[in-house]
Amino acid sequence: MTLYDHISDLGLQLDDYDLELLERDTSSDFVRTSTVISLHGDGETGRGEDVTYDSEPHYELVDDPPDLPLENVETFADVSELIGETDLFVGDPPKDDIYRSYRRWGFESAALDLALTQAGTDLATQLGQEYDSVRFIASTRLGEPPTTDRVDNLLADNPDIEFKLDPTSEWTQEIVDHLAATGAVRTLDLKGTYEGTDVDQSGDPELYAMLLEAFPEAVIEDPDLTPETRPLFDGEEDRVSWDAIITGVGSVENLPFEPEWLNIKPSRFGSVESVLATIEYCRERSIRMYGGGQFELGVGRQHLHALASLFYPNSPNDVAPGVYNDPDPESGLPRSPLTPPAQPTGFEWS
Repeated sequence: MTLYDHISDLGLQLDDYDLELLERDTSSDFVRTSTVISLHGDGETGRGEDVTYDSEPHYELVDDPPDLPLENVETFADVSELIGETDLFVGDPPKDDIYRSYRRWGFESAALDLALTQAGTDLATQLGQEYDSVRFIASTRLGEPPTTDRVDNLLADNPDIEFKLDPTSEWTQEIVDHLAATGAVRTLDLKGTYEGTDVDQSGDPELYAMLLEAFPEAVIEDPDLTPETRPLFDGEEDRVSWDAIITGVGSVENLPFEPEWLNIKPSRFGSVESVLATIEYCRERSIRMYGGGQFELGVGRQHLHALASLFYPNSPNDVAPGVYNDPDPESGLPRSPLTPPAQPTGFEWS
């Protein structure tokens, strides 16, 4: 029996849905827009979050929501199939096809939350598991020009915080040495597999060599493996992780070598079934996983915590509470690990 089999036949009554637009400044110097999707039925509500990065598709979604024949569904699997067959972008098609997966995940995660709530249960119980405390690390960029100020300030407030950082070719040896001396860097995201985004970072042999030497125990995420950079990872393959190109089991099977680590961002997978199938694939092959965030502003962050709690609670999960993404976070930041809820319900983990 697969993980998905435990939830696919959950009964689900859907009456209608509504949308809520959220916006907030972030530490990465852009305004994050997302949409909370609330599905209603039988007096209960289930919520999910669309994390499409461009703002305009969110405005279009709220102004012109897709028509879903809700009366034709009886189970969670029915809803998943309906959502998968529906064009959730009523206006202009998205500029990036991955946005279709982001939106599908928003609707499906809301449906899963509602199905579990209507059944009077939570995801852990439905899967025959228990929630565990979640270790988290904080993700941040160093700005332009890069400085260690933000890292230093976060450490001053929370000396135990660990980091996932996004190196760029502008990093100097002085910056690298300072960061290495903190002993707090757990993951380095090279952004080498991103295409057409504001954070693309092509393979830089000099940068890669500097990082591999300075952070001998850090997980290295999404390197751009070129004829110049690939030799640097000979014997270091067990430190390499993948993120942007991981969208399901097929994408894992197409990696250049058998992975030791994967970043699980459920919105990239689109469907709940694909997320759970990939998690099972990794567990069967002892591939270590950790959760990744996308500046969620609402319930989407809780869903990341729930999955991490069940499947990779002790990993360097890039799922720090949202306050860590604020441009100027207040003092008294939450500490890792996060304690599981005493009375969980649905897919939420608050």
